[in-house]
Amino acid sequence: MSRHLDNIPAHGGVLVNRIVNSEQKEVFLSKAETLPRISLDERTFSDLVMIAIGGFSPLTGFMGSQDYQTVVTDMRLANGLPWSIPITLSVSEETAQPLNEGSLIRLDDATGRMVGILELAEKYHYDKVKEATHVYRTDEDKHPGVKVVYEQGEVNLAGDIWLLERDPHPQFPLYQIDPTVSRQMFREKGWQTVVGFQTRNPIHRAHEYIQKCALETVDGLFLHPLVGATKEDDIPADVRMRCYEIILEHYYPKDRVILAINPAAMRYAGPREAIFHAIVRKNYGCTHFIVGRDHAGVGDYYGTYDAQYIFDEFEPGELGITPMKFEHAFYCTISKGMATTKTSPSKPEQRIHLSGTKVREMLRRGELPPPEFSRPEVAAELARAMHT
Repeated sequence: MSRHLDNIPAHGGVLVNRIVNSEQKEVFLSKAETLPRISLDERTFSDLVMIAIGGFSPLTGFMGSQDYQTVVTDMRLANGLPWSIPITLSVSEETAQPLNEGSLIRLDDATGRMVGILELAEKYHYDKVKEATHVYRTDEDKHPGVKVVYEQGEVNLAGDIWLLERDPHPQFPLYQIDPTVSRQMFREKGWQTVVGFQTRNPIHRAHEYIQKCALETVDGLFLHPLVGATKEDDIPADVRMRCYEIILEHYYPKDRVILAINPAAMRYAGPREAIFHAIVRKNYGCTHFIVGRDHAGVGDYYGTYDAQYIFDEFEPGELGITPMKFEHAFYCTISKGMATTKTSPSKPEQRIHLSGTKVREMLRRGELPPPEFSRPEVAAELARAMHT
């Protein structure tokens, strides 16, 4: 049964808005110099923004101990609503000790600018290894997500937040489309069904193939690349965005695709993050979500299709968004086109597919990926970026 846009509420029923109005802002600013301060790193600042704009609905702040525990162990908030990734503000024992529950905390960005307020409701200790093994399925600190958990503070601060101002994105202001706006855009276009696509990598032919397969069955594609914190060896966001612009200009129907940035940070949590990414896109108004090979994976920590299997752990319709599961796509030299094992008569040696690592190695050597892997205009842009 298809899901229609008018019937897709935000996760939990209400799209959250925690951006202050002008009166609230004046009150908070008048207290700014008297409040204790917490400095947010890039990931936590992006979490603050995602909560405030409704991308993390129904969260209205950083998780308290009850929600945290049930999310870690059961992939649910304390009220039973599906949720797979802890959203927490962690500080050191020394920082937490003088803070009083029930007080206001000033939240600063990395430059020392006041960006938000935390209404401190609770502070609690947590088990880092337990979080790592449940959420990331490993306790190895070489996993980038686990490394972040191990390096953060020992105490979580919980409570509702306020964002003082929604600033235009410094790199991509034209593509800053928050959930209230994306939902309005879908309505204006008359899209009843919208499929979301998550990526932190430059778009290539396999991505294009599964997106267009999905577009055959829905009204619109919400191409939603993540531009928050990623690993150091990932392709920079500005390069990826140029690649998306290029391929949309030449190879996609202009009236059926919206390109927007996802300001969230990557966790590299594989299956758990696939659920998380789907919920976020539901909040942006999507009815469907593409889940491909090794979604949000890193290294060899997750099975090829574990991120698809995890959706079966929830009751049909419980997540409120429909996953569209695709096998690994490749160029088939027999049929001379993109395919998967479901549609191709080829043997493994008759298929062309390259990993992101291999592509980066080729680009560093000055070689362009073959057209069977990447559109030539995109390959040229990647090569230019790697050598500037």
